[in-house]
Amino acid sequence: MLHAITNIQYGDLAVSSGIFILKLIVIFIIYSIVKKVGHSIIHTAFNNFAKRNEMSKYRAKTLETLMNSIFAYTLIFIVFVAVFGLFGLDIRGLLAGAGIVGLAIGFGAKDLVSDIVTGFFILLEKQIDVGDYITTGSFSGIVEEVELRTTRVRGFDGTLHYIPNRLITSVSNHSRGNMRALVDIQIPSSPEVENALEIIKEECQQLANKIPHLLEEPKVLVVQSGDSDDLSLRILAKTENLKKWSVENALYDRLKRRLKEEGIEIPEKSSEDHPDVDFEV
Repeated sequence: MLHAITNIQYGDLAVSSGIFILKLIVIFIIYSIVKKVGHSIIHTAFNNFAKRNEMSKYRAKTLETLMNSIFAYTLIFIVFVAVFGLFGLDIRGLLAGAGIVGLAIGFGAKDLVSDIVTGFFILLEKQIDVGDYITTGSFSGIVEEVELRTTRVRGFDGTLHYIPNRLITSVSNHSRGNMRALVDIQIPSSPEVENALEIIKEECQQLANKIPHLLEEPKVLVVQSGDSDDLSLRILAKTENLKKWSVENALYDRLKRRLKEEGIEIPEKSSEDHPDVDFEV
């Protein structure tokens, strides 16, 4: 045993190890460069499509994230094969011998296949695009990325949800067409309702051209609570996509200030009913 150890050519071992490490470094450098260049080319290509109006910027962003996802998985597979090649293992032969389908099933990739197929049909049917405000299952928010396996949705509290595509069985897309701002103002006593109604109608006429992203003059309705005699004034107005929250905030703040000037106090709204959020994608 001692004789075998003493016969080890440490110089040759050091050279072999150095060459192996050098090859790993070269593979990593090439991977980093190709990844950066590839993402840049994909980004430029879809940007040009959007600028030429061949597709909407949201659709272009959606397809860009999908292509980046496909490119990343392909590149990782190539690196995986290259690294195994350094150890003298032909992973391509292994895949061919075992069969790709059999290997996938052996690794329990049934859910992965389901994710990819579902994601393909979501994109094919244009159910969602990056930048859309959607509700699916218990999640609501803005779509940030649509990938082969997952869809990323940013909630209004800032939480980023990673949703496997197979779990997206139904989608409510709130961004197809214009949105509708809705503001309810509770009036504390019925004698003030008539006066408040006239004040709000007058104010809404003036605000039609003053609030950005508002597409029409707000409409005012009188609504009675189902379980009490309390009355509220409901203001409805069409807004640009993803601008309903900023319009609701502006409407509520301006109407509250005007009513206060007229001696009519209204209750504060909770942050849940009156969210201070706006999105720019």
